[in-house]
Amino acid sequence: MFVDRVKIHVKGGNGGNGMVSFYRAKYITHGGPDGGDGGKGGSVIFIGDEGLNTLMDFRFKRLFKARNGEDGGKRNCFGKDGEDVIIKVPVGTVIREAESGKVMADINKAGEEKVLIFGGKGGKGNQHFATPTRQAPRYAERGRIAKEYDVILELKLIADVGLIGFPNVGKSTLLSMVTNANPKIANYHFTTLSPNLGVVQGKYGDTFVLADIPGLVEGASEGVGLGHEFLRHVERTKVFIHVVDAAGVEGDDPVESVRKINRELEEYNSELLKRPQVIAANKTDIPEAAENVERLKEVYEKEGYKVFPISAATNKGLDELLTAVAAILKDYPEDIVFEEDYEEYDEVAVDKEPFTIEEEEDGYFVVTGVGVEKMIGYTNIETEKGFAFFQRYLKEKGIIEALEEKGIEQGDTVRIYDLEFEFWK
Repeated sequence: MFVDRVKIHVKGGNGGNGMVSFYRAKYITHGGPDGGDGGKGGSVIFIGDEGLNTLMDFRFKRLFKARNGEDGGKRNCFGKDGEDVIIKVPVGTVIREAESGKVMADINKAGEEKVLIFGGKGGKGNQHFATPTRQAPRYAERGRIAKEYDVILELKLIADVGLIGFPNVGKSTLLSMVTNANPKIANYHFTTLSPNLGVVQGKYGDTFVLADIPGLVEGASEGVGLGHEFLRHVERTKVFIHVVDAAGVEGDDPVESVRKINRELEEYNSELLKRPQVIAANKTDIPEAAENVERLKEVYEKEGYKVFPISAATNKGLDELLTAVAAILKDYPEDIVFEEDYEEYDEVAVDKEPFTIEEEEDGYFVVTGVGVEKMIGYTNIETEKGFAFFQRYLKEKGIIEALEEKGIEQGDTVRIYDLEFEFWK
């Protein structure tokens, strides 16, 4: 079964907690703090596997969770790191955040790795919090909670050239004549119920991948027929071969058929009509096709579409068609990649979770709270966006104002879990 869209749940491993412990030995009654750090949680990693061509396996397993890090131990023993969870997906898989629909990753190369969720940091043991004035700290840091998401996996076939057109116009026959693919072929609608791929060898130029995209009918962009089930597979295609029944065997007007399919492409994604397209006027071995071929040329060559009379069944005109397509591909070398547009910095709601501020004896102002802990765990302040979000969060949450009410002065130290910084306004 060909499965090209599934929803799964992924969660990173939480970090282990730091340990509160003090060294104890014979004749030593007041040993110093020796609590170890918690281990790092496992990450969720997606890898492109060229041996896979369907998302079928995800229909039976939909929950993927990395292991948590172990807690720290006595005598400065570190907790064990949690194991990563490795998820193999077909090349061409786009990962979207389920609620927003935004792209989190595009796995478009074999062996490509994407760490979708980093494991939570392990908490520091109490040994890290000892100071000359506080030699026996009785607290340690909790491990960070890792993110979790519902994500949509969408398989968009990696093909250089796509065969589009109404059912029963000869797309599968054309694919079988120029590649080693063996699609099911018969004289009725929707013979092809899943996309078929074939490789066109270098006879016509550079080798390229040709895909038969089935399921296109009028109204497909609105979900009619198989609609979106297959329209998503044209999104990576660099060049379209628009196959049309020039003989009108099914009673359709070839000129209007081209117009209808292009309208569906435009309504689904207007960028698709900006891609190069050639028209393959098929079934020219039937006498009635000659007049329609001339009509197609008269209408569409004015719009920049080259029309090639062919007969897929008799191999007529296929060399000219594929040579022209190979030439177009030479001028269109770049791969089509879906840019990541999901922003994680809107995840933490600044107006919900409470926080507390305590002033310690050694001049530290310590900020704690569930929302603050999530923000620190989720935000990479080493990046420009992450640091900007961190500053905005402190202001909008009211932490800056609360620190001033506590009497903080310029140059005083603020600690938010494992993050320390000097206060300057």
